[in-house]
Amino acid sequence: MVQQLELDGYLENRVKQYKDWYDRKAVVAKSRYLWMRAFTVVAGGCVPVLINLDITWQIAGYPVLKAFVTLTSLLVVVAVSLESVFHYREQWKNYRSTEQVLGHEEMRYRARIGQYANLDNEQAFRLFVERVEDAISAENTATLNVMTLASETVDDKHRKGNAV
Repeated sequence: MVQQLELDGYLENRVKQYKDWYDRKAVVAKSRYLWMRAFTVVAGGCVPVLINLDITWQIAGYPVLKAFVTLTSLLVVVAVSLESVFHYREQWKNYRSTEQVLGHEEMRYRARIGQYANLDNEQAFRLFVERVEDAISAENTATLNVMTLASETVDDKHRKGNAV
């Protein structure tokens, strides 16, 4: 029979811990994605305008505007490239959806609705643990697939570029 201590321990040491972890990771990934995206949109839009300005500021004989435009263009390329490597958008979505799934699952279990209706305590607890672990496993697999696919895509492009 499921003991209250076993349930409380699982909720506190596994479910809450993972929900908190996924929440923190989602916040960080979202922030990084939005900052990188905003920078690339704004800076990328400014580059053509700056190129067309007829300003001849110079420091030690070097054209300042040209250097600024070059640096801005480089930073836009770096930001876009890093997003294609780290996939902050996909990570944010995976982490947030998993955190939400765990929360919804916990509420269904506590309210004994859905698949938990009409189950005794032990059956309900076992089903709850199974569904929570499946959700965690699915997120791990999704993240691994995103990162592996990204790595393979970069490797394929690199190999094709060298073959030409």
